[in-house]
Amino acid sequence: MLKINHTDYDSLRHHGEQTYPHECCGILLGHVDDGTRIVTSTARAGNTRTDSAHNRYNIDPKELVQIQREGRNRGEDIIGFYHSHPDHPARWSSTDLAEAHWFGCSYVITSVEKGKAAITNSFELTGSDEDNKRLVDEPIEIS
Repeated sequence: MLKINHTDYDSLRHHGEQTYPHECCGILLGHVDDGTRIVTSTARAGNTRTDSAHNRYNIDPKELVQIQREGRNRGEDIIGFYHSHPDHPARWSSTDLAEAHWFGCSYVITSVEKGKAAITNSFELTGSDEDNKRLVDEPIEIS
């Protein structure tokens, strides 16, 4: 399960609206308590994809390390990632699965339809290596 407060939930959805018709991307920071990922902050990241930013995203590794370092200074860990799907369902794609590498993390996807955030879903990356990884539906609790 992923627990997130209204402010952070609204922020990641608004980020998708702001970057429409391109995908937004960002990082979920917090901690894990008894198997539940609890978001305590989010960090927007720049989408570095220039070839197909309307249906792909990439976070610069330097930015990722900087966000991770800042989070650790606040006592937070990376517990997931988020991105938007402009005019596409809030379901993971084969590309999303292929490019997901943080096992045990949440992957949140918001469908942005004609510039307006619609459905937001979360998926946990399970497995132990690239050969058996899967994205499985994960409930979101908004507090």
